[in-house]
Amino acid sequence: MSKRTALVLGAGGFIGSHMVKRLKEEGYWVRGVDLHYPEFSPTRADEFVQGDLRDPVFVRQVLEFKGEQGNYHNSVPYQYILPFHEIYQFAADMGGAGFVFTGENDAEIMHNSCTINLNVLEEQRKLIETFDGVVKDYTVCNRPKLEYQTKIFYSGSACMYPEYNQVDPNDPNCREDSAYPAAPDSEYGWEKLFSERLYLAYNRNHGIPVCIARYHNIFGPEGTWYGGREKAPAAISRKVAYAGDTDTIEVWGDGEQTRSFLYIDECIEATRRLMDSDFIGPVNIGSEEMVTINQLVDIAAKVAGKTIEKEHIEGPLGVRGRNSNNDLIRKELDWDYEMTLEDGIRRTYNWIMGEMAKEVASTPTLLDEECSTQVIA
Repeated sequence: MSKRTALVLGAGGFIGSHMVKRLKEEGYWVRGVDLHYPEFSPTRADEFVQGDLRDPVFVRQVLEFKGEQGNYHNSVPYQYILPFHEIYQFAADMGGAGFVFTGENDAEIMHNSCTINLNVLEEQRKLIETFDGVVKDYTVCNRPKLEYQTKIFYSGSACMYPEYNQVDPNDPNCREDSAYPAAPDSEYGWEKLFSERLYLAYNRNHGIPVCIARYHNIFGPEGTWYGGREKAPAAISRKVAYAGDTDTIEVWGDGEQTRSFLYIDECIEATRRLMDSDFIGPVNIGSEEMVTINQLVDIAAKVAGKTIEKEHIEGPLGVRGRNSNNDLIRKELDWDYEMTLEDGIRRTYNWIMGEMAKEVASTPTLLDEECSTQVIA
């Protein structure tokens, strides 16, 4: 094989589409898979396959690499089918607090995401078993013995941390070893915890190489910024962008709940560094620059050059405090975040302003129905 290959699941989403770009810059051959193409820019994937990862037959097909020329839609002889070098699993049912914490989407969140992860691991196990177990005489079938094992990255979430460790907004405990006794504050968090354990179990019992990150509120350009599933930095940036030079925006709760937010480029760098290491994790990937949501509004207002007041209203909030602890990732991967939250918000705000200008040019009644500002878990 002339180059390394990667399969990016959830490649139509925010983090997945950015990962595709990074892998292409590194010279990978990349297949992207999702229900939909990226919303804000063309995919950079060599091949993009639309389909439902809840379907095990579909999953089995996308796991098969059939060469750089003839691929997913082509039928090729068995001896030319290979597994990918790397798999990045970002596909999940997710969104901001308005989607996760109302309780209305709990069954859908758990069923869809769990089914995807079960399918990916089990179909990969069967694929490797077919290559290395069932076909024992490689000279008969004219295929070489594999000289590598596919490594799978799983994108977990800080939402899996216990609620009882996140009641103090000034001193939340999100160290990796604080995960148990388990008590996430949402079904989304419980699913993330289950899936972590699922990947680790397949690693132990079936030898599938894996690594796991716990993402802390990743944000940046090309992320969802309206419609109900956007996260706090995008939602607040949008609200501020729509506001006048002196105006008021709505914020759920008293705004004193704390969070940290990591810019997308730094998330991708940390994830690639994790995949290139021998460290399995789970490990936090996030920023330690903790702010209140009120402070996040102030930062967005500063970037916009506006004076913004806050109207506090009722709404789903998530835990009272959450902040990444980066002790473990500094030790194991020698990685730490570098970009300030203000710099990240500036880039995100400017990108949203650009998107608004495009929409206004084509649709003068852009987004008449505004969504309330959301706070991610």
